[in-house]
Amino acid sequence: MLLFLIGLYLLSNVAVGVWATRRVTTSQDFVLAGRRLPLVLAASVTFATWFGSETIMGAPAMFVEGGILSIIEEPFGSALCLFLVGAFFARPLYRQRITTFCDYFRIRFGRSAELLSALLTIPSYFGWIAAQFVAIGIVLNVVTGVSREVCILFSASVVMVYTLLGGMWSISITDFFHNLIIILALAVLAVLLWSEAGGWARIYQQTPTGFFRFLPRTTLKEWVVYLAAWITIGLGSIPQQDVFQRVMAAKTENTSVQASYLASVLYLTVAMLPLFIALSARILHPSLPKDNQLIIPNMVMQHGSLPLQVLFFGAVASAILSVSSGAILAPAAVFGENVVKFFRPDLSDQAFLKTIRWAVVVITGCSVWMSTARSTNIFDLVGESSAFSLVSLFVPLTAGIYWKQANLRGCLWSMSLGFVTWLFCLWIDTDYPPLVWGLLASTIAMIMGSLSKPTGNIKLTVS
Repeated sequence: MLLFLIGLYLLSNVAVGVWATRRVTTSQDFVLAGRRLPLVLAASVTFATWFGSETIMGAPAMFVEGGILSIIEEPFGSALCLFLVGAFFARPLYRQRITTFCDYFRIRFGRSAELLSALLTIPSYFGWIAAQFVAIGIVLNVVTGVSREVCILFSASVVMVYTLLGGMWSISITDFFHNLIIILALAVLAVLLWSEAGGWARIYQQTPTGFFRFLPRTTLKEWVVYLAAWITIGLGSIPQQDVFQRVMAAKTENTSVQASYLASVLYLTVAMLPLFIALSARILHPSLPKDNQLIIPNMVMQHGSLPLQVLFFGAVASAILSVSSGAILAPAAVFGENVVKFFRPDLSDQAFLKTIRWAVVVITGCSVWMSTARSTNIFDLVGESSAFSLVSLFVPLTAGIYWKQANLRGCLWSMSLGFVTWLFCLWIDTDYPPLVWGLLASTIAMIMGSLSKPTGNIKLTVS
């Protein structure tokens, strides 16, 4: 019965995709929902940007092992990112009326910057999407006993189909209902565990000393690692297409800003629930399997009633489907808009739409391969993806908006040197996080490149 109900729920997402095809007549409808989302839908779809595998499974696993300091990257960094998007990036980007954030690089710096930013953006998503597929594979494996690989293939097919059909419209509608289920399921589970645990005092007494410490000790290396955790997603996910397309789908500039703020608050508050659930489950049920990524699913299967199982696994499937669908559409849109149209600027809108849909299929296939062939640590896969864009795209995007002297040379230097430095530091395994060196190199390259030879490119005025 549980398997049947979960399967029925997953297939209902395909039905939403079929319904959403009636609203998709242009590429803008497919990528940005025609820029017509009201505040409720805009906030909901923005909140769902990352509220998936890492939040419900990856972060709780890290939290149980290492306490608060091990989860600064997620959820705190993610909430910071959404706040900063609303405060500093939503307005200037929304006013450009562009389809992808790589379009901004073309307008501000030139076509070569557009192409390079696109080539750096697309592969950064593979780890992120793979993390979602790994998570849903784990969940369905726990429920059904079917191999993780088969579960990944099935869920990836469902996500691909409804994304192909309705694009951002289907993502927006399904996200709204997904979020309702997510919050309800996590709240019910948290209340039950709170009652079983006997309150917060009992839980606190059974945690190690320093488990809830929020700041690191006084050594320089600990502080650098701590700040790196904040900026991995906090800054690294700002120059990503999935965030851009969700915020830019709002019907007005003010709506896009308000949606970002609301999503930040929702993310930080709701994300506390799976952390509490995992900690309570480990304390109350120490016999659960030692793989902490499985602690919540196994706890629900072994100690939850059938209605709770249906509600919880529906919520997990909801969260992961929400994140993965938007993450698949994002690089597909960048590929069509900023790579294919770079070489074929006369491409018709219908041909462009067809290109994006084919890209959805290819990107899904690549991510499925990555999810079965590489590390299955969800937290690590997501961190790699955000670091990728942090070291190459964050500085040029921010400097382009807020520094009038930023130019094409600085942009290209910043993207290239930051990325190469990060890869080199990963290779030699530096003592300090490689993304810190990559970000530092990207910043220095932008300053030196822009000041060495100013160019007469178009400048964006921020008001």
